Amino acid sequence: MSRVIIHADLDAFYASVEQLDNPELQGKPVVVGGPPEARGVVAAASYEARRYGIRSAMAMGRALRLCPQAVRLSPRFERYEEVSRQVMAIFLSLTPQVEPLSLDEAFLDATGQVRRFDEVDGLARSLKEQVKKTTGLTLSIGVGSNKTVAKIASDLEKPNGLVIVPPGKERSFLAPLSVRSLWGVGPKTEALLAEAGIQTVGQLAEADASQVERLMGSRGPLLKAMARGIDERPVEVEHERKSVGAETTFPRDLSEGPELLQALDDIALEVAQRLQKEGVKASTVAIKLRYADFRTITRQKLLPMPVDEAEEIARAAVALLNNVVTPADRFRLLGIHGSRLVRREEMQLGLWSERSSE
Repeated sequence: MSRVIIHADLDAFYASVEQLDNPELQGKPVVVGGPPEARGVVAAASYEARRYGIRSAMAMGRALRLCPQAVRLSPRFERYEEVSRQVMAIFLSLTPQVEPLSLDEAFLDATGQVRRFDEVDGLARSLKEQVKKTTGLTLSIGVGSNKTVAKIASDLEKPNGLVIVPPGKERSFLAPLSVRSLWGVGPKTEALLAEAGIQTVGQLAEADASQVERLMGSRGPLLKAMARGIDERPVEVEHERKSVGAETTFPRDLSEGPELLQALDDIALEVAQRLQKEGVKASTVAIKLRYADFRTITRQKLLPMPVDEAEEIARAAVALLNNVVTPADRFRLLGIHGSRLVRREEMQLGLWSERSSE
């Protein structure tokens, strides 16, 4: 039997939790995110709000112009994490093969939980019922023989959807869909493919391999395989975090000076706290700068030793900042990220090994 891969996605998660916790918000357009005066963006929108054209990552000011009666709420991440833990525990009660992608979605490999593929419908419905009973939230599920098919299937009938693609039907299922449905295909890639006459997944599957590689470079073979319904990627249970960071969009554009440096110190402190919470240190520190005209740059620095202290992170970030900033610059966003992460216990073990060999 082929693999049974489930993509489970909570519907409008943050907004749904807010409506669940406050019944007066049920049936009303709810948007979760920062205030418009602080250049906040929409982190989540209820389905009532989406009818007005509001979407995630939209500027909050624009969202409230589209729907003046929308209820805006600041995120409560501790609450969302609490609910997420409940849901992930339900997933783990079904199969140990769970790969969380974020607080509200995960891949599950349920191959070992069914004897025949026709048992998948009952398993998926049971999963939806358990989540609803435990949390009050609705779950959309896509099931297929691989990650690509399962992820696309889960998006098709939201909210509260269930789409199952039987083995052998992957290619016909994908064929009529827009190439935008595939992972890694954004607006620019979609436009590039459209110029070559490739608009549907089926057309991409049939396209000449050398043409696709010429258009997409090294990503070409992978995208073409996905378009043909082929995706061998496993569900990764141990998903190692590759970076830890934080960033701030300023209420007004900042220039070089004390305010920018204070913001940098605050962000460095936040990054340090997150590194320490994860039990890791960063070997590389990077800054992200977005100018007033929305141009964005990043700069990074490999450090002599991994760090997790705010002072050390800020020192590296200031050095990077000083290399690019000029008196005429105006910035709307500053971010700091630590990468090439090393677990603290690994460093301690390495130090012990060095001492033992002296």
